[in-house]
Amino acid sequence: MSNFLRMMYGRYGVDELSKLLFCTYIIIFIIGLFIKIFILDMVGLLLLFIVIFRFFSKNIYKRTKENQKYLKIRKKILKPFKNIKRNFKERKEAVYKKCHKCKTTLKLPLPYERGIKHTKCPTCKNKITFLCLRKQKIEIITDNERMKK
Repeated sequence: MSNFLRMMYGRYGVDELSKLLFCTYIIIFIIGLFIKIFILDMVGLLLLFIVIFRFFSKNIYKRTKENQKYLKIRKKILKPFKNIKRNFKERKEAVYKKCHKCKTTLKLPLPYERGIKHTKCPTCKNKITFLCLRKQKIEIITDNERMKK
């Protein structure tokens, strides 16, 4: 095992882009088992060659730049889905609005009443007006209910 470690010294190894390319190769390989298309096999072999090349590459600077570009693109693509997930998860506690001037996302507590609400952006002091269609649920506990618990 020490020979392998000695050989791998100074090599790039595995990163997120390599993982994506390898998973894509596996998917193409599985599809290729059922659908015999020469081009599909060539694309799969090309992806496998790229993964192996990146794994054994000694040009760490270039491979890191490539991975950073991939991560930047992935972040741009996945950001709206993360926002949707966050908004759905916290839909009963807060409302998220974006400042039109500085593009800051504001987390505002859910108001007690429906209607038009006004707030100020803490970053640029821009006045933000938004329409709230939901109302926060207020749980009122009377003295009788406290005594029962």
